[in-house]
Parts: sequence; structure tokens; C-alpha cells
Amino acid sequence: MQDNGPPAGASRRMSDTDEILYSTDADGIARLTLNRPQARNALTFAMYERLAEICRAIDVDRSVRVLVVTGAGDKAFAAGTDIAQFRAFATGEDALRYERFIDRVLGSLETCRVPVIAAVAGACTGGGAAIAAACDLRIATRDARFGFPIARTLGNCLSLATLRRLSALVGAGRVKEMIFTARLVEAEEARAIGLVGEVVADAAALAERATALARLVAGHAPLTLAATKEGLRRLRDGDESGAGADGLPGDDLVLSCYTSRDFREGMEAFLAKRPPEWTGR
Repeated sequence: MQDNGPPAGASRRMSDTDEILYSTDADGIARLTLNRPQARNALTFAMYERLAEICRAIDVDRSVRVLVVTGAGDKAFAAGTDIAQFRAFATGEDALRYERFIDRVLGSLETCRVPVIAAVAGACTGGGAAIAAACDLRIATRDARFGFPIARTLGNCLSLATLRRLSALVGAGRVKEMIFTARLVEAEEARAIGLVGEVVADAAALAERATALARLVAGHAPLTLAATKEGLRRLRDGDESGAGADGLPGDDLVLSCYTSRDFREGMEAFLAKRPPEWTGR
């Protein structure tokens, strides 16, 4: 059995709870902040683990409708994994365990029950860029920069899961160009190639737009959003799970929406010309 737990040397300190800030509000908006601005929000293994824990908690907390992920300060969303974390690596198995661990953490964002919005200011590199790519929607400030400069820094590589995720967003050719040249993509170029959906002026505008977008998404039918998110993930990964009685892939997603109380509520509200009251059931 593969070990997808934290890599060698990972430990949880008393301060770890302060390095990931998490809150929810009455509108169903959850906010997760990577909170190590003194280190450009570089992630420790414990921070990665906490991110996955929060996604699992959201999966059972029906009050949450959307998650916004951001970095503290305006210098960086996240400058990748804290390099000091790699000092404990001694064998090839340590590297494999690390990549499996990261794949599990990023997978928790992709399979999280609710839409996830990355609000990116400043540097978004390495593991930070991988986190943003695993989110459903991305908005960024004009000074945001994205990339994986590993060819001129650590000399490591990305997992196949991360490469597949990136190539689905921007194409294999652009992924090669980004990694081979080790350059960082500026915000407007990131928008042009589909890496981000919107670019705003600064950190203040980013916070305002992230909240507005989160409220918009939180007000829509939760089951529709969840089925769309999961369906697109399966298509990308060639996953034909969830077949119904006739063996058609995705039947479970169709049934989750059409047999729900929300679908009935949507019809009645439309005919009555009133806003629907979604429950996610």
C-alpha cells in the first residue's frame, strides 16, 4: 500500500495553527489564508496537511458553499514549499512519499465538495502555483507572477498528476515552455492563456472581487456546481466511475441533481417567478 502521509521530517508545531488561518461566515463563504508572510507564505508539510484537513471538514459542513484560498500580505500567494523541509530527505522513497503526499493534498482541493477560488497576489510559484492550479477559479492582481522555476533552482520535477492538471489548463506546449525556461508568467499573460480568469489592480481590489465572486457562486445551486466540478475532473482524468444501471459514466452525477429537492425547488421557483432557495439536497 502506498504511504500518502506527510513526508519524512514532518512535524506539527504549536505555531502551525497560526500558519493556516480559516474562517467561515453567514453567507456560506469559507476563507483559508496561507499565513507565513515573512517567508512569502512558503508552505511547511504541516501547512499542506492542514489544507487537506480543511477540505475534508468542508465536505461534511453543509453550511459552506464556497472556499476562497489566499496568501497573507501582498508579496506572495505562496512561494512554494519551504525548502528547509527537504533537509530530512535521505532516500528515493522520501521523494516518492513527498510527491504522493502533495498529490493527495492537491486532490483534496479538486475533489472538495464546494467550488474553490484562488485569490492570488504577488508570487505564485512552485507548490503555490500547484495549489492555485488545483482550484476551480483563479483571480489575480496585476503584479501576480506564476511559474515553476525548478529547472534553475532545485532540479526536481513535477508529478504526472500536476503536469496533467497544468496541461489541461494551458496546454502541454506552454507547460514545457514555462518549465524549460524557468520564467515566471505575468498576470496579463496568465489571463490570456487561461491560467487565471480575471486580473485586478491590487490586493485591496483582489479582496473585494474575491468576496463578490464568492457570494455569487455561493448563491447558486450547490449540486449543479458539485456535479460540474466532479464531471470535468473525471473527463480530464479518464475516470469512468459512477456508472448507473446502464453502465453510462456520470449517471450518478445526473441523478444527484435531477432527483434532488433542489431540482424540484428550482422548477417551482422558476414557474413562480421567485428566487430559488437552495439547500444542497
